[in-house]
Amino acid sequence: MKKILLSLTVVLTMISCSNNDETLETEKEQDILTKKEINAIINTSLQETGDFNWMSQDAHIIWSAVSHGENILTIGYGNSKNNFAKNTETENIKEALIALVKNNEPTSAKGSSELYVDENINYLDIKVTSRETISILLKDSRVRYIEPAAYNFLEATAQAKSDSSGSSGCGYGTATLNMGDYRTVSPGARLPWSFDAHNISQAWNYSTGSGVTVAIVDSGLSPEQKWMNQYFNDGYSSGRTVQKYGTFVDSWWAWSNNYDGVNDKCGHGTKMAAVATAPRNNDNLPVGVAYNANLVTYRAVENVVIDDYHEKRGVVEALTALANRNDVKVISMSIGYPFSIGNVSDAVKYAHSKGKMILAAGGTSTSFTTWYGVIFPASMSETVAVTGVKEGQYSKCDVCHTGSQIDFTVQMQRTNGTDNKIPVLSYYDGQANYVGGSSVATATTAGIAALVWAKNPSWSREQVLQKMKESADFYPNKHSEFGYGNIDALKAVQ
Repeated sequence: MKKILLSLTVVLTMISCSNNDETLETEKEQDILTKKEINAIINTSLQETGDFNWMSQDAHIIWSAVSHGENILTIGYGNSKNNFAKNTETENIKEALIALVKNNEPTSAKGSSELYVDENINYLDIKVTSRETISILLKDSRVRYIEPAAYNFLEATAQAKSDSSGSSGCGYGTATLNMGDYRTVSPGARLPWSFDAHNISQAWNYSTGSGVTVAIVDSGLSPEQKWMNQYFNDGYSSGRTVQKYGTFVDSWWAWSNNYDGVNDKCGHGTKMAAVATAPRNNDNLPVGVAYNANLVTYRAVENVVIDDYHEKRGVVEALTALANRNDVKVISMSIGYPFSIGNVSDAVKYAHSKGKMILAAGGTSTSFTTWYGVIFPASMSETVAVTGVKEGQYSKCDVCHTGSQIDFTVQMQRTNGTDNKIPVLSYYDGQANYVGGSSVATATTAGIAALVWAKNPSWSREQVLQKMKESADFYPNKHSEFGYGNIDALKAVQ
């Protein structure tokens, strides 16, 4: 795999750079900041403000980061700050900016193959080697933002290198479910304990998600879990479809278009899809929240951290494709990054402008980094941010993030002495496992949104979201850490 795996979703501790980072090979490179110096700037901003913005930095810092990131610069362009969608005028701006860059760059940086232009969003990626080019772009009113496209703030830790199987949300394990963590419902499915905590089974008397399409933008769908493929229509689940797509490129070469396919090679995407939509049948396996909803999965990332150049592009392509589909109502993203990514932010806004409800994970990390607030894109106003809490109490789960941007919570960690999480289908055929964090909370909430929308198919996103808020514990108030709190699915569909 080309991407260095991390220990968990968001690792914010500073990491020493390799000696190679601090070795200056030519006189031209003597002014380039090391990764250690750049990361110190980023980390200070995260510690002090909870965010980091490349456009608040000077040309020297951006140029240094671009130099450490394969010389790829992302340029967001437009005729206003919020002009993220293409039109005739922005097409002219795009051509002018490409010409500007190429005219200012040395001959060696003018390769026509080293250019990517998005079809829906006003952004492009282009090779830039000159600091002067970046200085010029920062002053250009047609430029909404510039960012080093392939700079990786999150470096590998020793733990990540030695324990890749559990890194960044990935895992293929199975478990024998504790009988106290589920109950059996007809015709023989296992209902996770958390579903009762949110009155989901009672809500099924009114809605099972039929007619609504839920999209999961994640690591894909396992071909080895038949209950999410051939057996997706089985038992009480019928008349629905599952579609699989892939927008992630697994290549060291940034400009490659060799897509990696639709299959999950991490395990995370499969579990998220199962939590939201797994079938209800007689095979003694965990059922999903909206067991009659349609499913669309996208392999857009390698794991849950959007830190690779191809993952950023993969997420953008997935979101814009889903935005342009009339049948998709709900988009679930149990993935993220410590701070905003310009082109992904544009894609979220694009999908939001098309009426999609975009649910995003508030953040999951190791116990010593949970001080960090709500991650991107859950931090955006265009998304519905979700995090996990412990059973029967408003106490965040051991690895969950909270903050003012959170909209809803889901009970996903037991307080009965086991600390068990939510039972779910695993990567392999006929097997189950437990899954936790804000990831499973987000997928659960996506399923509830599908139930509400199926009950009220003519409603807009705002009407569905309002009904969800009204059914939650703190409504009409909003808690500073837990948003509107736990949703009562039964109230939401009545």
